[in-house]
Amino acid sequence: MAVLVFFVAHYFLSLFAQTFFLHRYSAHKMFTMSKGWEKFFHLFTFVAQGSSYLDPRGYAILHRMHHAYSDTPGDPHSPTNHQGPWALFTMMWQTKTTYDAIAYGGPAPESRFDGDTPSWPILEDLSRRWSVRLTWGALYFTFYVVFATEWWQFLLVPVHWLMGPIHGSIVNWCGHRYGYRNYDSSDVSRNMLPFDFLAMGELFQNNHHRHASRPNFANRWFEVDPCYQVMRVLSALGIIRYVGKSPAAQRSKTKDTAAIARATTSGAQG
Repeated sequence: MAVLVFFVAHYFLSLFAQTFFLHRYSAHKMFTMSKGWEKFFHLFTFVAQGSSYLDPRGYAILHRMHHAYSDTPGDPHSPTNHQGPWALFTMMWQTKTTYDAIAYGGPAPESRFDGDTPSWPILEDLSRRWSVRLTWGALYFTFYVVFATEWWQFLLVPVHWLMGPIHGSIVNWCGHRYGYRNYDSSDVSRNMLPFDFLAMGELFQNNHHRHASRPNFANRWFEVDPCYQVMRVLSALGIIRYVGKSPAAQRSKTKDTAAIARATTSGAQG
């Protein structure tokens, strides 16, 4: 039971850090927060992701490239660019090499993708040290030594080591291969799960690619974005403030646009 609780807690805490702080805040700046809260969630992300911690600037630039070049040869992590039985792993490797080049001093990215990302030089320097990453990995393994009751439970340890990249791979692979589409677009983004609790809203990829600045990735009545529900609480508490129009106004605009489109189509048919 302890192993199950630990695995589920690490899975969802790491996932929340990735979607809330790295994706919606660092990459898209959907909301603002005070410098104090930014430091808190930056540290939270470091602790939650542990050995697989992702640098906010590196993540943000990589993700902005993904939106700009979605499902074209310039996309750093699109399944459409990889074929064969090892396609998922070659996509993961391309993501890693591109991220490493951005985060660890490789060639400078296009200027339009850089800037306005959280920065904490001391923490970033600490996170890059192999001694720190190996310490995180050793702590995960030690937990299993103490609490595991069956040998097969140790097979979960590598998932802890690579939790951040695993989350990213699930979203980028499944969100561009499986599911339904609410919007036509030039990319192949899809919505995989009507109630996206397993990815905290991240698998509403088609919705997100259509409305990249919307805090709520859900759109239709049967879609629920769990991360957005947490954000609503944080907003009510004054911890975050949405940028631009309120989510309610954005939803209203989306409905109005859809109504106009239906009316136009209906008129053309008539």
